Amino acid sequence: MTKETKRPPRLHVDGAILGFKRGLRNQNNSVSLIKIKGVDSTQDAEFYCGKKVAFITKASTADKFGNKFRVTWGKVCRSHGSNGVVRCRFRRNLPPQAIGGRVRVMLYPSRV
Repeated sequence: MTKETKRPPRLHVDGAILGFKRGLRNQNNSVSLIKIKGVDSTQDAEFYCGKKVAFITKASTADKFGNKFRVTWGKVCRSHGSNGVVRCRFRRNLPPQAIGGRVRVMLYPSRV
């Protein structure tokens, strides 16, 4: 008789930072473009509107709680194009080194 180990529920979906919202000559650093894994249409991206986004970096020094990770929080504001890319606004603008990096798109707050 074996005991099954229960996994905790998955609370986030992975995403990749594509860059910033831009035109041919102007770039808007306050709006980041995120490609969410498994989202391939505007209708799929509509589910993620309003969801929180976490950009996690590792620091060299620990904070007062002993944590070496830093989190920049943002929110999905709308879709971008027809391939499932979304626009996100972060509390502090993401640095240019973040392009190509990973984010976590949380499955809360729920709108259901």
